Amino acid sequence: MDRSRLPAAAAASTAPTLAWLALLALTLATLALGHWLHGVPWLALPVAAIIWLKGWLVARNFLESHLAHPFIARLLQFFVAFVPLALLLTVFFGEWIARWASLR
Repeated sequence: MDRSRLPAAAAASTAPTLAWLALLALTLATLALGHWLHGVPWLALPVAAIIWLKGWLVARNFLESHLAHPFIARLLQFFVAFVPLALLLTVFFGEWIARWASLR
């Protein structure tokens, strides 16, 4: 057994574990925000920020976007940014979007 590789292997397995724990903490924070601030109009802002952070954590630590081809990395960055923006647009302009998208 080559002991010189053990620290690198331990470090490589620590990053996804810490990311997973951060995702759990962010999920619990979102649940707490929803419980404490239920009905507050601006609740979507911190939730969108948490969604962005969770997407970034997943893309960086599990999809390894920082190691991907630049096109793929940018595509992932766009998707991670688009989802919270779509949430905010739906929350603040939902009725207008529904009227615009209706078939009538």
